[in-house]
Amino acid sequence: MDYFNYKNGKLFAENTEVERIAAEVGTPAYIYSKATFTDHLQKIQKAYSKLDTTVCYSIKACSNINILKLLARLGSGFDIVSGGELYRAGLADADVSKIVYAGVGKTDTEIVEALKTGIGYFNIESEAELENLIRLAESLGGKINKPRVALRVNPDVDPHTHIYTTTGTMDTKFGVDIERARKVFARYGSNTTVNLCAIHIHLGSAGHTVEPYVEAIKKTLALVKQLRSDGFKIEALNIGGGYGADYITGQAPAAVDYAAAIVPLLEDKGLKLILEPGATISANAAVLVTRVLYLKTGAGKKFVIVDAGMNDLIRPPLYGAFHFIWPAKVAEEFVPARRGKDLDLPGCEAVNVVGPICESADFFAKDRSLPPVKRGDLLAIFTAGAYGFSMSSNYNARGRAAEVLVDGSRFKIIRRRETYEDMVAPEK
Repeated sequence: MDYFNYKNGKLFAENTEVERIAAEVGTPAYIYSKATFTDHLQKIQKAYSKLDTTVCYSIKACSNINILKLLARLGSGFDIVSGGELYRAGLADADVSKIVYAGVGKTDTEIVEALKTGIGYFNIESEAELENLIRLAESLGGKINKPRVALRVNPDVDPHTHIYTTTGTMDTKFGVDIERARKVFARYGSNTTVNLCAIHIHLGSAGHTVEPYVEAIKKTLALVKQLRSDGFKIEALNIGGGYGADYITGQAPAAVDYAAAIVPLLEDKGLKLILEPGATISANAAVLVTRVLYLKTGAGKKFVIVDAGMNDLIRPPLYGAFHFIWPAKVAEEFVPARRGKDLDLPGCEAVNVVGPICESADFFAKDRSLPPVKRGDLLAIFTAGAYGFSMSSNYNARGRAAEVLVDGSRFKIIRRRETYEDMVAPEK
Protein backbone atom coordinates (compact mmCIF):
# COMPACT_ATOMS: atom_id res chain seq x y z
CA MET A 1 0.00 0.00 0.00
CA ASP A 2 2.63 2.56 1.11
CA TYR A 3 5.55 3.29 3.41
CA PHE A 4 3.73 5.49 5.94
CA ASN A 5 3.44 3.64 9.23
CA TYR A 6 3.19 4.22 12.97
CA LYS A 7 6.05 3.22 15.25
CA ASN A 8 5.54 3.62 18.99
CA GLY A 9 2.60 5.91 18.30
CA LYS A 10 4.51 8.20 15.91
CA LEU A 11 3.90 8.42 12.16
CA PHE A 12 6.92 7.71 9.98
CA ALA A 13 7.47 8.29 6.29
CA GLU A 14 9.72 5.33 5.53
CA ASN A 15 12.33 5.68 8.32
CA THR A 16 11.80 9.38 8.94
CA GLU A 17 9.58 10.78 11.67
CA VAL A 18 6.89 13.04 10.21
CA GLU A 19 7.04 15.35 13.23
CA ARG A 20 10.74 15.97 12.51
CA ILE A 21 10.00 16.91 8.91
CA ALA A 22 7.21 19.29 9.95
CA ALA A 23 9.42 20.92 12.57
CA GLU A 24 12.04 21.73 9.94
CA VAL A 25 9.87 22.45 6.90
CA GLY A 26 6.70 23.86 8.49
CA THR A 27 3.08 23.15 7.64
CA PRO A 28 1.14 22.50 5.55
CA ALA A 29 3.52 20.26 3.64
CA TYR A 30 3.25 17.41 1.17
CA ILE A 31 5.52 14.56 2.22
CA TYR A 32 6.29 11.98 -0.49
CA SER A 33 7.79 8.52 -0.15
CA LYS A 34 10.37 7.53 -2.77
CA ALA A 35 9.96 3.85 -1.85
CA THR A 36 6.21 3.99 -2.46
CA PHE A 37 6.58 5.57 -5.91
CA THR A 38 9.20 2.98 -6.82
CA ASP A 39 7.22 0.02 -5.49
CA HIS A 40 3.98 0.99 -7.24
CA LEU A 41 5.59 1.61 -10.63
CA GLN A 42 7.65 -1.57 -10.56
CA LYS A 43 4.63 -3.69 -9.60
CA ILE A 44 2.80 -2.42 -12.70
CA GLN A 45 5.82 -2.98 -14.92
CA LYS A 46 6.19 -6.54 -13.65
CA ALA A 47 2.48 -7.34 -13.85
CA TYR A 48 2.37 -6.61 -17.60
CA SER A 49 5.84 -7.87 -18.47
CA LYS A 50 4.47 -10.72 -20.64
CA LEU A 51 3.38 -8.11 -23.17
CA ASP A 52 5.30 -5.41 -25.06
CA THR A 53 4.23 -2.77 -22.54
CA THR A 54 5.05 0.88 -22.02
CA VAL A 55 3.94 2.40 -18.73
CA CYS A 56 3.32 6.14 -19.20
CA TYR A 57 2.85 7.81 -15.82
CA SER A 58 0.16 10.49 -15.94
CA ILE A 59 1.95 13.73 -15.09
CA LYS A 60 -1.25 15.56 -14.16
CA ALA A 61 -1.59 13.41 -11.03
CA CYS A 62 1.62 14.67 -9.41
CA SER A 63 3.97 16.73 -11.54
CA ASN A 64 7.00 17.72 -9.45
CA ILE A 65 10.01 17.35 -11.73
CA ASN A 66 12.06 15.62 -9.02
CA ILE A 67 9.45 12.86 -8.87
CA LEU A 68 9.27 12.70 -12.66
CA LYS A 69 13.06 12.27 -12.76
CA LEU A 70 12.76 9.37 -10.32
CA LEU A 71 10.12 7.65 -12.45
CA ALA A 72 12.03 8.28 -15.70
CA ARG A 73 15.13 6.63 -14.22
CA LEU A 74 12.95 3.61 -13.41
CA GLY A 75 11.94 3.31 -17.07
CA SER A 76 8.60 5.08 -17.01
CA GLY A 77 7.21 6.97 -19.96
CA PHE A 78 4.76 9.83 -19.49
CA ASP A 79 1.18 10.70 -20.33
CA ILE A 80 0.84 14.46 -20.87
CA VAL A 81 -2.13 16.76 -21.50
CA SER A 82 -0.50 20.17 -22.02
CA GLY A 83 2.55 21.99 -23.28
CA GLY A 84 3.54 22.66 -19.69
CA GLU A 85 3.57 18.95 -18.93
CA LEU A 86 5.68 18.35 -22.05
CA TYR A 87 8.12 20.94 -20.71
CA ARG A 88 8.21 19.20 -17.34
CA ALA A 89 8.85 15.86 -19.00
CA GLY A 90 11.79 17.43 -20.82
CA LEU A 91 13.23 18.73 -17.56
CA ALA A 92 12.92 15.21 -16.17
CA ASP A 93 15.05 13.82 -19.04
CA ALA A 94 12.14 11.70 -20.25
CA ASP A 95 12.51 9.32 -23.16
CA VAL A 96 10.45 11.27 -25.72
CA SER A 97 9.53 8.07 -27.57
CA LYS A 98 7.63 7.07 -24.42
CA ILE A 99 5.50 10.23 -24.26
CA VAL A 100 1.82 10.08 -25.22
CA TYR A 101 -0.15 13.31 -25.57
CA ALA A 102 -3.86 13.33 -24.67
CA GLY A 103 -6.43 16.10 -24.24
CA VAL A 104 -9.38 17.40 -26.24
CA GLY A 105 -8.15 20.99 -26.60
CA LYS A 106 -4.50 21.02 -27.67
CA THR A 107 -3.55 24.46 -29.03
CA ASP A 108 -1.59 24.95 -32.23
CA THR A 109 1.44 26.05 -30.22
CA GLU A 110 1.27 22.95 -28.03
CA ILE A 111 0.92 20.64 -31.04
CA VAL A 112 3.87 22.20 -32.85
CA GLU A 113 6.03 21.90 -29.72
CA ALA A 114 5.19 18.21 -29.46
CA LEU A 115 5.76 17.62 -33.19
CA LYS A 116 9.22 19.15 -32.94
CA THR A 117 10.00 17.11 -29.83
CA GLY A 118 9.08 13.87 -31.60
CA ILE A 119 6.82 12.29 -29.00
CA GLY A 120 5.64 8.68 -29.17
CA TYR A 121 1.92 9.15 -29.92
CA PHE A 122 -0.66 11.87 -30.21
CA ASN A 123 -3.92 10.67 -28.64
CA ILE A 124 -6.43 12.35 -30.95
CA GLU A 125 -9.93 13.08 -29.67
CA SER A 126 -11.82 14.21 -32.81
CA GLU A 127 -11.68 14.54 -36.60
CA ALA A 128 -11.24 18.30 -36.21
CA GLU A 129 -8.15 17.79 -34.05
CA LEU A 130 -6.73 15.23 -36.47
CA GLU A 131 -7.23 17.59 -39.42
CA ASN A 132 -5.44 20.33 -37.50
CA LEU A 133 -2.56 17.99 -36.60
CA ILE A 134 -2.18 17.08 -40.28
CA ARG A 135 -2.18 20.77 -41.29
CA LEU A 136 0.45 21.69 -38.70
CA ALA A 137 2.64 18.68 -39.54
CA GLU A 138 2.50 19.60 -43.24
CA SER A 139 3.55 23.16 -42.41
CA LEU A 140 6.73 21.83 -40.79
CA GLY A 141 7.61 19.82 -43.89
CA GLY A 142 10.73 17.69 -43.54
CA LYS A 143 11.69 19.20 -40.18
CA ILE A 144 9.89 16.49 -38.20
CA ASN A 145 9.41 12.74 -38.23
CA LYS A 146 6.04 11.42 -39.30
CA PRO A 147 3.89 11.59 -36.15
CA ARG A 148 2.15 8.47 -34.88
CA VAL A 149 -1.48 8.87 -33.93
CA ALA A 150 -3.79 6.93 -31.62
CA LEU A 151 -7.50 7.61 -32.09
CA ARG A 152 -9.30 7.90 -28.77
CA VAL A 153 -12.37 5.70 -28.91
CA ASN A 154 -15.21 6.04 -26.44
CA PRO A 155 -16.29 2.46 -25.61
CA ASP A 156 -19.38 3.63 -23.67
CA VAL A 157 -18.40 1.78 -20.50
CA ASP A 158 -19.14 3.21 -17.05
CA PRO A 159 -16.50 2.47 -14.38
CA HIS A 160 -19.01 3.59 -11.72
CA THR A 161 -16.91 6.35 -10.24
CA HIS A 162 -17.62 10.04 -9.64
CA ILE A 163 -19.45 11.78 -12.50
CA TYR A 164 -16.65 14.34 -12.84
CA THR A 165 -13.99 11.65 -13.34
CA THR A 166 -15.95 9.39 -15.70
CA THR A 167 -14.61 9.77 -19.26
CA GLY A 168 -15.58 6.57 -21.10
CA THR A 169 -19.36 7.01 -21.50
CA MET A 170 -21.17 8.44 -24.49
CA ASP A 171 -22.15 11.73 -22.84
CA THR A 172 -18.60 12.93 -22.14
CA LYS A 173 -16.47 15.27 -24.26
CA PHE A 174 -13.80 12.65 -24.81
CA GLY A 175 -13.11 10.50 -27.88
CA VAL A 176 -15.31 9.24 -30.71
CA ASP A 177 -17.77 6.37 -30.61
CA ILE A 178 -16.82 2.99 -32.06
CA GLU A 179 -18.94 3.33 -35.19
CA ARG A 180 -17.46 6.73 -35.97
CA ALA A 181 -13.96 5.36 -35.46
CA ARG A 182 -14.24 3.24 -38.62
CA LYS A 183 -15.19 6.34 -40.59
CA VAL A 184 -12.20 8.24 -39.21
CA PHE A 185 -9.86 5.45 -40.33
CA ALA A 186 -11.56 5.25 -43.71
CA ARG A 187 -10.86 8.94 -44.26
CA TYR A 188 -7.46 9.37 -42.61
CA GLY A 189 -6.00 5.87 -42.23
CA SER A 190 -3.93 6.16 -45.39
CA ASN A 191 -2.85 9.76 -44.86
CA THR A 192 0.77 10.31 -45.84
CA THR A 193 1.46 13.08 -43.32
CA VAL A 194 0.55 11.21 -40.14
CA ASN A 195 0.56 7.54 -39.20
CA LEU A 196 -2.86 6.65 -37.77
CA CYS A 197 -1.87 3.32 -36.25
CA ALA A 198 -3.22 2.94 -32.71
CA ILE A 199 -6.35 3.03 -30.57
CA HIS A 200 -6.65 4.81 -27.21
CA ILE A 201 -9.34 4.33 -24.56
CA HIS A 202 -9.67 5.81 -21.09
CA LEU A 203 -12.59 5.13 -18.76
CA GLY A 204 -11.91 7.72 -16.06
CA SER A 205 -10.40 7.81 -12.59
CA ALA A 206 -10.74 5.85 -9.37
CA GLY A 207 -12.02 2.60 -10.78
CA HIS A 208 -12.18 -0.11 -8.13
CA THR A 209 -13.19 -3.15 -10.17
CA VAL A 210 -11.54 -4.89 -13.10
CA GLU A 211 -14.73 -5.71 -15.03
CA PRO A 212 -15.25 -2.32 -16.77
CA TYR A 213 -11.72 -2.50 -18.19
CA VAL A 214 -12.31 -6.02 -19.47
CA GLU A 215 -15.56 -4.96 -21.12
CA ALA A 216 -13.95 -1.90 -22.74
CA ILE A 217 -10.96 -3.88 -24.03
CA LYS A 218 -13.18 -6.58 -25.54
CA LYS A 219 -15.19 -3.93 -27.39
CA THR A 220 -12.01 -2.26 -28.58
CA LEU A 221 -10.41 -5.50 -29.75
CA ALA A 222 -13.47 -6.14 -31.92
CA LEU A 223 -12.88 -2.72 -33.49
CA VAL A 224 -9.17 -3.47 -34.00
CA LYS A 225 -10.06 -6.73 -35.75
CA GLN A 226 -12.46 -4.90 -38.04
CA LEU A 227 -9.99 -2.13 -38.84
CA ARG A 228 -7.31 -4.68 -39.70
CA SER A 229 -9.72 -6.49 -41.98
CA ASP A 230 -10.34 -3.11 -43.64
CA GLY A 231 -6.64 -3.01 -44.44
CA PHE A 232 -5.34 -0.70 -41.70
CA LYS A 233 -2.27 -1.48 -39.60
CA ILE A 234 -3.01 -1.17 -35.88
CA GLU A 235 0.21 -1.52 -33.92
CA ALA A 236 -0.72 -0.40 -30.41
CA LEU A 237 -3.56 -0.27 -27.92
CA ASN A 238 -3.46 2.36 -25.18
CA ILE A 239 -5.90 1.32 -22.45
CA GLY A 240 -5.44 4.54 -20.48
CA GLY A 241 -5.40 4.87 -16.71
CA GLY A 242 -7.88 5.36 -13.91
CA TYR A 243 -6.94 2.21 -12.02
CA GLY A 244 -7.86 2.45 -8.37
CA ALA A 245 -5.80 3.45 -5.36
CA ASP A 246 -6.22 2.48 -1.72
CA TYR A 247 -7.86 5.54 -0.16
CA ILE A 248 -9.30 2.86 2.14
CA THR A 249 -7.19 -0.16 3.06
CA GLY A 250 -7.74 -2.91 0.49
CA GLN A 251 -10.14 -0.81 -1.60
CA ALA A 252 -8.50 -1.21 -5.01
CA PRO A 253 -7.37 -4.28 -6.94
CA ALA A 254 -3.61 -4.73 -7.08
CA ALA A 255 -1.73 -4.29 -10.36
CA VAL A 256 -1.34 -8.03 -10.62
CA ASP A 257 -5.12 -8.47 -10.31
CA TYR A 258 -5.82 -6.03 -13.15
CA ALA A 259 -3.15 -7.71 -15.25
CA ALA A 260 -4.51 -11.20 -14.56
CA ALA A 261 -7.73 -10.20 -16.32
CA ILE A 262 -6.25 -7.92 -19.00
CA VAL A 263 -3.09 -9.70 -20.18
CA PRO A 264 -4.88 -12.87 -21.46
CA LEU A 265 -7.13 -10.69 -23.60
CA LEU A 266 -4.14 -9.13 -25.36
CA GLU A 267 -1.75 -12.06 -25.73
CA ASP A 268 -1.13 -13.04 -29.37
CA LYS A 269 -2.98 -9.96 -30.64
CA GLY A 270 0.15 -8.37 -32.12
CA LEU A 271 -0.40 -5.14 -30.19
CA LYS A 272 1.94 -2.99 -28.17
CA LEU A 273 0.27 -2.13 -24.86
CA ILE A 274 0.35 1.36 -23.37
CA LEU A 275 -0.86 2.14 -19.84
CA GLU A 276 -1.41 5.61 -18.33
CA PRO A 277 -1.52 5.10 -14.54
CA GLY A 278 -1.53 8.18 -12.33
CA ALA A 279 -3.18 7.78 -8.95
CA THR A 280 -2.26 4.09 -8.86
CA ILE A 281 1.37 5.13 -8.60
CA SER A 282 1.18 8.44 -6.75
CA ALA A 283 -1.91 8.54 -4.51
CA ASN A 284 -0.58 6.53 -1.59
CA ALA A 285 2.90 7.99 -2.05
CA ALA A 286 2.14 11.15 -0.05
CA VAL A 287 0.53 12.57 3.05
CA LEU A 288 -0.46 16.20 3.51
CA VAL A 289 0.64 17.24 6.99
CA THR A 290 -1.22 20.09 8.66
CA ARG A 291 -1.18 21.63 12.14
CA VAL A 292 -4.19 22.19 14.38
CA LEU A 293 -4.84 25.91 14.91
CA TYR A 294 -8.04 25.97 16.97
CA LEU A 295 -10.80 23.81 18.39
CA LYS A 296 -14.32 25.21 18.16
CA THR A 297 -17.69 23.92 19.33
CA GLY A 298 -21.00 25.23 18.05
CA ALA A 299 -24.51 24.00 17.22
CA GLY A 300 -23.68 20.50 18.32
CA LYS A 301 -20.60 20.29 16.10
CA LYS A 302 -16.95 20.22 17.06
CA PHE A 303 -14.58 21.76 14.53
CA VAL A 304 -10.88 21.05 14.26
CA ILE A 305 -9.47 24.06 12.38
CA VAL A 306 -6.14 23.37 10.67
CA ASP A 307 -3.64 25.43 8.70
CA ALA A 308 -4.20 23.58 5.40
CA GLY A 309 -7.15 24.58 3.25
CA MET A 310 -9.07 23.62 0.16
CA ASN A 311 -6.49 25.54 -1.84
CA ASP A 312 -3.98 22.87 -0.74
CA LEU A 313 -6.23 19.84 -1.30
CA ILE A 314 -9.50 20.41 -3.14
CA ARG A 315 -10.56 16.79 -3.67
CA PRO A 316 -12.94 16.50 -0.67
CA PRO A 317 -15.17 19.48 -1.62
CA LEU A 318 -14.76 18.98 -5.39
CA TYR A 319 -15.34 15.24 -5.65
CA GLY A 320 -16.68 14.34 -2.21
CA ALA A 321 -13.45 12.36 -1.93
CA PHE A 322 -12.56 10.46 1.22
CA HIS A 323 -9.08 10.89 2.69
CA PHE A 324 -8.15 9.07 5.87
CA ILE A 325 -7.05 11.60 8.52
CA TRP A 326 -5.24 10.79 11.74
CA PRO A 327 -2.91 12.54 14.19
CA ALA A 328 0.80 12.14 13.51
CA LYS A 329 1.34 11.22 17.16
CA VAL A 330 -1.10 9.15 19.23
CA ALA A 331 -1.25 6.99 22.31
CA GLU A 332 -0.70 3.32 21.56
CA GLU A 333 -4.42 2.52 21.84
CA PHE A 334 -5.15 4.94 19.00
CA VAL A 335 -2.68 3.51 16.47
CA PRO A 336 -4.90 2.61 13.48
CA ALA A 337 -4.75 -0.99 12.29
CA ARG A 338 -6.22 0.07 8.96
CA ARG A 339 -7.54 3.14 7.15
CA GLY A 340 -11.28 3.31 6.69
CA LYS A 341 -14.40 5.44 6.88
CA ASP A 342 -15.80 3.47 9.80
CA LEU A 343 -12.73 3.53 12.06
CA ASP A 344 -14.08 4.51 15.47
CA LEU A 345 -11.80 3.49 18.31
CA PRO A 346 -12.90 3.85 21.95
CA GLY A 347 -12.19 7.40 23.11
CA CYS A 348 -12.52 8.97 19.66
CA GLU A 349 -14.99 11.77 18.96
CA ALA A 350 -16.81 12.99 15.86
CA VAL A 351 -15.40 16.24 14.47
CA ASN A 352 -15.36 18.32 11.30
CA VAL A 353 -11.82 18.92 10.05
CA VAL A 354 -11.84 22.30 8.31
CA GLY A 355 -9.40 24.88 6.98
CA PRO A 356 -8.99 28.67 7.10
CA ILE A 357 -10.40 29.47 3.63
CA CYS A 358 -13.41 31.81 3.44
CA GLU A 359 -15.68 29.16 1.92
CA SER A 360 -18.10 26.77 3.59
CA ALA A 361 -16.74 24.17 1.16
CA ASP A 362 -13.36 24.38 2.90
CA PHE A 363 -13.36 21.04 4.68
CA PHE A 364 -11.39 17.80 4.70
CA ALA A 365 -13.83 15.66 6.66
CA LYS A 366 -17.25 15.94 8.26
CA ASP A 367 -18.43 13.98 11.31
CA ARG A 368 -15.14 12.09 11.25
CA SER A 369 -14.14 9.99 14.26
CA LEU A 370 -10.71 11.12 15.53
CA PRO A 371 -8.67 10.74 18.69
CA PRO A 372 -8.65 13.86 20.88
CA VAL A 373 -6.39 16.60 19.52
CA LYS A 374 -5.27 20.00 20.76
CA ARG A 375 -3.80 23.16 19.34
CA GLY A 376 -0.37 22.52 17.84
CA ASP A 377 -0.93 18.84 17.08
CA LEU A 378 -0.17 17.51 13.61
CA LEU A 379 -2.74 15.75 11.46
CA ALA A 380 -1.80 13.62 8.47
CA ILE A 381 -4.16 13.53 5.51
CA PHE A 382 -3.33 10.25 3.80
CA THR A 383 -3.34 9.20 0.14
CA ALA A 384 -2.73 12.81 -0.92
CA GLY A 385 -0.20 12.18 -3.70
CA ALA A 386 -2.63 12.23 -6.63
CA TYR A 387 -4.34 15.48 -7.64
CA GLY A 388 -3.26 17.05 -4.37
CA PHE A 389 -0.49 19.54 -4.92
CA SER A 390 -1.06 19.49 -8.69
CA MET A 391 -4.58 20.94 -8.20
CA SER A 392 -3.57 23.39 -5.47
CA SER A 393 -3.94 27.14 -5.90
CA ASN A 394 -3.24 30.54 -4.38
CA TYR A 395 -6.86 31.17 -3.44
CA ASN A 396 -7.19 33.67 -0.57
CA ALA A 397 -3.63 34.74 -1.50
CA ARG A 398 -2.20 31.70 0.22
CA GLY A 399 1.21 30.41 -0.78
CA ARG A 400 1.26 26.82 -1.92
CA ALA A 401 2.65 24.20 0.43
CA ALA A 402 6.19 22.86 0.50
CA GLU A 403 6.89 19.48 -1.08
CA VAL A 404 9.29 17.05 0.57
CA LEU A 405 10.69 13.74 -0.73
CA VAL A 406 11.71 11.10 1.80
CA ASP A 407 14.30 8.46 0.99
CA GLY A 408 14.72 6.11 3.93
CA SER A 409 16.01 8.12 6.88
CA ARG A 410 16.74 11.21 4.76
CA PHE A 411 14.52 13.86 3.25
CA LYS A 412 14.88 16.91 1.05
CA ILE A 413 12.67 19.80 0.03
CA ILE A 414 11.78 19.36 -3.65
CA ARG A 415 9.63 22.49 -3.84
CA ARG A 416 10.00 25.30 -1.34
CA ARG A 417 6.98 26.92 0.24
CA GLU A 418 5.72 29.86 -1.80
CA THR A 419 6.26 33.30 -0.36
CA TYR A 420 4.11 36.39 -0.81
CA GLU A 421 6.76 37.71 -3.18
CA ASP A 422 6.53 34.53 -5.27
CA MET A 423 2.80 35.04 -5.63
CA VAL A 424 2.93 38.65 -6.79
CA ALA A 425 6.09 38.45 -8.92
CA PRO A 426 4.25 37.79 -12.23
CA GLU A 427 2.06 40.84 -11.58
CA LYS A 428 4.93 43.28 -11.24
